[in-house]
Amino acid sequence: MTESSEISNQQEIIVNNSNSATTDIRELNEKIKHESAFVDLVTMEMDKVIVGQKYMVERMLIGLLSNGHILLEGVPGLAKTLAINTLSSIIQADFSRIQFTPDLLPADVIGTMIYNQKNEEFTVRKGPIFANFILADEINRAPAKVQSALLEAMQERQVTISDKTYKLPEPFLVLATQNPIEQEGTYPLPEAQVDRFMLKVVLGYPKKEEEIKIVRANISPDGMPKARKLLHPDDILKARKTVREVYMDEKIEKYIIDIVFATRNPKEYKLDKFAPLISYGGSPRASINLALAAKAYAFIKRRGYVIPEDVRAICHDVLRHRIGLTYEAEAENISSEDIITEILNTIEVP
Repeated sequence: MTESSEISNQQEIIVNNSNSATTDIRELNEKIKHESAFVDLVTMEMDKVIVGQKYMVERMLIGLLSNGHILLEGVPGLAKTLAINTLSSIIQADFSRIQFTPDLLPADVIGTMIYNQKNEEFTVRKGPIFANFILADEINRAPAKVQSALLEAMQERQVTISDKTYKLPEPFLVLATQNPIEQEGTYPLPEAQVDRFMLKVVLGYPKKEEEIKIVRANISPDGMPKARKLLHPDDILKARKTVREVYMDEKIEKYIIDIVFATRNPKEYKLDKFAPLISYGGSPRASINLALAAKAYAFIKRRGYVIPEDVRAICHDVLRHRIGLTYEAEAENISSEDIITEILNTIEVP
């Protein structure tokens, strides 16, 4: 199917389904094409610095454009810090890195009151959370009270120091990392807190050809290339509003709901074999985040409407940390990835 015929079909759907107002999908598509042009420029600049992590960069942009946070799981040395630092530089935003350790305190993250002997009064010392881009490195190494302080800030977009509330800067993106191998001395994130991350992205090693490029860039006498400053934080806030304008048909909405409901009630979708393997499924937040992420994915693909492939492309990252597995699933070596894949293969695509 050509893009023009696809747009024509989408336009017909809108006219048939709209009860209150008719959306001109062609006009919207042109607007999205124009306003999403910066995505290609940002990606090109990121590619100058980051080799072999296109998937991670794309997911970072999806999280940024849909106002969600990202949990990254991968071994050290995969350019996670470099990626978010480079993105913040391109957008001319503030970047802060917090190394989570067992002795970290909530005040070390959000800030505290300091007594000034000269003025004989308390003054606020804001913590590293007051930045646009936060890298929460090895978040599972800090105790629960520190994790809670960060996750509350992520949810509320504000922190309370003493008895005063302070708004966090916008845009605000938290990229939290955890090492899948080292479990000793870690504090696993509770399910309710993991659910606050829009995406959980699992990173793998680069390919051999990509690693050759990485080595060459790091040993070059010219040093690592630098990314240009292209945008302003206000451009991201504007783009977020445009992302929400991306059209989503009722059939796509129902498709999303069916996918999430299948994680809760697999028997209703002829997935009886998964019933004893799932301890809990995705919450309404999963449905919301899947819809928002699908819109952001359509936006970075420079389309003004969501298609089923957008939902399927982002589904694993939205749901993999929202499905609880029973001991039986672990005994059978069944992962949430396997369950999501089977759900996508079973649910009828609109």
